Amino acid sequence: MPRPFVPPIPSSEITPRRVYLQRRTWLAGAGALALPAWGQAGNKLPGSKSTVPGALALDKPTAQRDATTYNNFYEFGTDKSDPAENAHTLRTRPWTVSVEGECLKPRTFGIEELLKLAPMEERIYRLRCVEGWSMVIPWVGYSLSALLKQVEPTGKAKFVEFVTLADKTQMPGVRSGVLDWPYLEGLRLDEAQHPLTLLGFGMYGELLPNQNGAPLRLVVPWKYGFKSGKSLVKIRLTEKPPITSWMAAAPREYGFFSNVNPQVDHPRWSQATERRIGDDAGPLGGLFAKRRPTLMFNGYAEQVGPLYAGMDLRRFF
Repeated sequence: MPRPFVPPIPSSEITPRRVYLQRRTWLAGAGALALPAWGQAGNKLPGSKSTVPGALALDKPTAQRDATTYNNFYEFGTDKSDPAENAHTLRTRPWTVSVEGECLKPRTFGIEELLKLAPMEERIYRLRCVEGWSMVIPWVGYSLSALLKQVEPTGKAKFVEFVTLADKTQMPGVRSGVLDWPYLEGLRLDEAQHPLTLLGFGMYGELLPNQNGAPLRLVVPWKYGFKSGKSLVKIRLTEKPPITSWMAAAPREYGFFSNVNPQVDHPRWSQATERRIGDDAGPLGGLFAKRRPTLMFNGYAEQVGPLYAGMDLRRFF
């Protein structure tokens, strides 16, 4: 299998290109998403504030420009600016997502059906990249559990695999050997069903930009960003844990769980602190960019800590 290219790591910022990561304020109005609004000028997303405990970060949201121009989406290139420059080629209509595997009612959902499946909420979540930088983003969507309920997981379903689009005609990065495509991620079923796990359709009160994973993506706020797959086309319930893309590419560096944990370093750098995008002049900051302590489970320990009670989080990283 081709190994990802690893460039030298500058002392000012540990940001290996091989590492896939990822990644306005309150919405105006309230209530469930009205489908016609998606076609109106400005691509505004009406929705309701989240009522999920712990769903809102008290931190100041990252500037929308930074969140949409500084991100990883290797299907469109490995530099931080590549997705914003190249993702205009992505076609998000028509779009379907198949949900299959260990479930009683497997089926394929059209994007319009998914948009109406549950009331839209805004969730202001922290986003922590495995590379050591972070953002605060107002996402729009609903808990993934609403979709999983539709297909009725069987007793054998223990894990959920997420498959993203891999189309060389739309995604120039797929022609590279950075990873084996399509991009695969996975969660334990209880993680996928947790209320904080979001199926995201928008950010900053608008449709997801292509470079941020349009038309729908996963958002798992207590895990490193690369766990939140973008441009999803398939969700598969399984009995055994799936082998994710980064586990296959570098198993010593990327485990299945990938929970944000300041006590467990990446093999090549510390995870104890992070650089919040926007704390300094521009997303790149500088040699002495301000850093802040990283929070256990990215600040969501009260909500998700019980999922890992009794586990050795150094072994199950």
